[in-house]
Amino acid sequence: MENEKFRATIFEDEDILIVDKPSGLLTEASTNNKEKSLSLLLNTLNFQQNNSSKIYPCHRLDKETSGVLIFAKGKNVQQKIMDQFRAKKVKKVYIAFVHGVIDKQSGVLKSYIQGGWPYQRNEQKKLAITNFKLIGQGKAFSIMRLEPQTGRTNQIRIQFKDIGHPLVGERRFVMARDWPIKFKRVALHAFSVAFTHPTKNITVSFNAELPKDMAKFLINNGIDDFSKEVFL
Repeated sequence: MENEKFRATIFEDEDILIVDKPSGLLTEASTNNKEKSLSLLLNTLNFQQNNSSKIYPCHRLDKETSGVLIFAKGKNVQQKIMDQFRAKKVKKVYIAFVHGVIDKQSGVLKSYIQGGWPYQRNEQKKLAITNFKLIGQGKAFSIMRLEPQTGRTNQIRIQFKDIGHPLVGERRFVMARDWPIKFKRVALHAFSVAFTHPTKNITVSFNAELPKDMAKFLINNGIDDFSKEVFL
């Protein structure tokens, strides 16, 4: 477990822990969910190393989504960072592969969605805003750089489904058999995050390279010269 954690760690100091979450792992399990989570793994390791502070997630990624996650060492630090999320002062960049050819180089998706799953009939729809940029094109898919301006649950997945370009590997909001390209999970990666350090009061930025499964997908589809600089 220790080696697994070190491979995933992007940055660590006395206040924060920045981790590259692998796909297939929950950020934090609910009370009734006994499944292993990244929060549990990190806190177990912390306990084994005789560290007294508990580690708390400051935001979440879907189980299938990989990429950068911010953890706080202590509730006070967690609250400071979560306040930045609420004030929309945290910049997040995602990389997604979507079905089909996007006919616009860039733009903004703005819609009202129900982000929970399964949908609750009485749940009020909320405004979701995502800036997008086309950064690459495959034979039957597009590579997108995304900057969500709101943090609705499943926002990116729902919005691209709604415009007829669901994410490659999507199985929750569309029928996978209706689309020609297959992938074992949703092709969505949290590439970078930037925010104000909770105690040093400086802007910090961290990124996580495209995971092996998404990089292999590009190679298998004839794209082997894709530089991570285009994500920045």
